Order: sequence, then C-alpha cells, then structure tokens
Amino acid sequence: MINQLRNISFNWPGVEGNEQAYMAEVIAQGHLSGDGPFTRKCHSLLEQALGIPKVLLTTSCTHALEMAAILLDIKPGDEVIIPSFTFVSTINAFVLRGASPVFCDIRSDTLNLDETLLEQLITPRTRVILPVHYAGVSCEMDTIMEIASQYGLSVVEDNAHGLFGKYKGRYLGTIGNLATQSFHETKNISCGEGGALLINDSRYIERAEIIREKGTNRSRFFRGQVDKYTWVDIGSSYLPSDILAAFLYGQLEVHEAIQAKRRRVWEYYDHHLKDWAEENNVRLPTIPEYCEQPYHMFYMLLPSLEHRQAMIAHLKQHGIQSVFHYLPLHLSNMGVTFGGKPGDCPVTENISDCLLRLPFYNSLSEIDQQQVIDAILEFEVIEHPQ
Repeated sequence: MINQLRNISFNWPGVEGNEQAYMAEVIAQGHLSGDGPFTRKCHSLLEQALGIPKVLLTTSCTHALEMAAILLDIKPGDEVIIPSFTFVSTINAFVLRGASPVFCDIRSDTLNLDETLLEQLITPRTRVILPVHYAGVSCEMDTIMEIASQYGLSVVEDNAHGLFGKYKGRYLGTIGNLATQSFHETKNISCGEGGALLINDSRYIERAEIIREKGTNRSRFFRGQVDKYTWVDIGSSYLPSDILAAFLYGQLEVHEAIQAKRRRVWEYYDHHLKDWAEENNVRLPTIPEYCEQPYHMFYMLLPSLEHRQAMIAHLKQHGIQSVFHYLPLHLSNMGVTFGGKPGDCPVTENISDCLLRLPFYNSLSEIDQQQVIDAILEFEVIEHPQ
C-alpha cells in the first residue's frame, strides 16, 4: 500500500520567471490596456522564435479562431472539416459565421485528424480544413497541405497544445495559412487566459489588425499612417490587457526551461509505465519519429470505458486527480443538429471512452509523480472491473 498519501491535482499553474516583476512594471508605467510594451515584446519574441510574419495576442485561443473565421470570410453555407475529437471552440468560431462542421474521424495512433479520410469529405462548399495537433503532436501536415492546395482550401492549425512543437523540423503553427495558440492556465506557457493568432500569409496582416481593433484602423493611426482612425470593417475587442502580456512574456522568456521540466515529467511517466501498460493492454502516447512534441500532456488508453472509469476511481482513492478528455463533437447536442450520429467517427468514439489524462504540470515533483505511478501499478486491468 502507498503510505503518507498527498493530494495531487491534475494541473497547477506556476510562476517560472519574472512574471510578477513585469506585472508590477506595467502597473508602474500606467498602461494597463491592450497593445502596451509587453504585448509588443510578446509579439516580437514569438515572431522571431517561430520565424513568421506576424503574431497578434488575443484574449483566448477561441477569439483567435473567431478572428481566423472572419479573415477567411466564412459565410452561411460554407463547410469546415474538423476532427470530432477536439474542444468545441475549434468549430464554434466558424459556426458563429454560419458555417457547417464536417466531422472527420481521427487516427488511432496520434489521435489526430485522419488525413486519409479528407478527400471523401470535401464538397463544393468546403472552405477550410482545421487540423488540431492533439497533445502537441503534429498532424500529417504534408498530406493536409497538399490536399488543401489541390482543392483551393485554407488551412487553420489549431495549435492550442503545440507551441514550440515541430513537424519535420518546422514549428507547429507555421505551416497553415493561419494558426491559433492558447495561453490558458492548463497550457505549457500561460497567462491564465489568453491566446494568439499566428499569421503565415502576409496578405491577412492588415485586416487582422483591423478586426482585432473592433473593426477600426487604429493600429495604422498609432503608426502614423493615417491622421485619425475610424470604423472600416467588422471586428471585436480581442486585445488582452498588458498585465496579462507581462505575465506571458515572463513565461515566454524561459520557454526552453519550461519545456525541459515538462520533458522530464513526460519521460518519467513513459519510462515507469511502459512495462505495466504492455502487460495490461494499455496504450501510451505514440510520437512519430519526425515529430518533436512540446510535452503538453501524458495520457493512457485503457481497454474500455469501464476500465477507464475504474482507474479514475482508483486514483481518486489514492488522492490523485485524473481526468478524461473530449467527448465526440458529432454526438453532442449541437453536433447532432448538423447530422452527426453514432458510428460516423468510430475511432473518436472509442478513444473518447478510453482516454485518461494523468496529472501533468511544470512543478510536479518526482515524489508526487511516483505516487501516481505506484497507484497505477497497483491497478490490474481485469476483464470486467467492478
């Protein structure tokens, strides 16, 4: 039995660098609203690190997705192909513009959109493919981009999990026309709530600035390009406070150290659970050799829903919080209104029942992690768990 149990939460956001000092600096300077000095520093750091034309911080990844939908002129009747196994924000941003989701099943190895199913889902109304890099492991972007080019479609990468991950040497978020990032407290690099739009096609930059500034050309005004600013397009208020940008900059400055901490946690789980998983018909994450993951999460795929629920209960008895993840969007109340039905995405339906995420955060100690592992090793995957 495990002695001296500690309660281990699923997530714990941490302070990693100069976040507090930078926030104090913002307050002292008196510029608390959006697009202040630290917002600009975040933009510059990300643009240089990723090698892309433009980054715009937003209040959330959801808002970055909404901006992408506006930039691509999504209209009622348009279709957007997305994996059913993703967070609702991925598609909500496009449904708000009148688009209909076309749900694609996922691969059984990486849990990413199954690129071999794409062409059969394309119709004359298809406008966008929305690959989601699950757990920060890349989708098959070469194939996706080739298909998009063949059919004249845009690609928006939902890279909420994958900042600084790579596909064949290229940073995730730099491959599609546009990409979105999340800086929610559950992400590797965080400011509590926040996001970013990554613009890889320079044609979208000026309009993106206008959309982000409530549909005005305010950014051009502050650059001295016009003598006054006015309403020129649709838009909304997508600017985060510079206080949040200051916290974020403190994390971005030390992103390599953060990744190193998370790599240690991920590899510790992988090393100590491999033999148990093989003996108990449990699958651990698959990372293709040409993908460099950012170590966003560690999950297990249990043999069945019953086993997954039994494991959650077992870990809870040991003071450990574990969680499942996405429910299939095509089977949700909204998904059904767009024609979703059981059996449409069989891999998604199975994975959703079987996936279990383990505690994972920057400051997770080996002592606490070993408590998680010891509890798992006590669990025997039997045919019909009670």
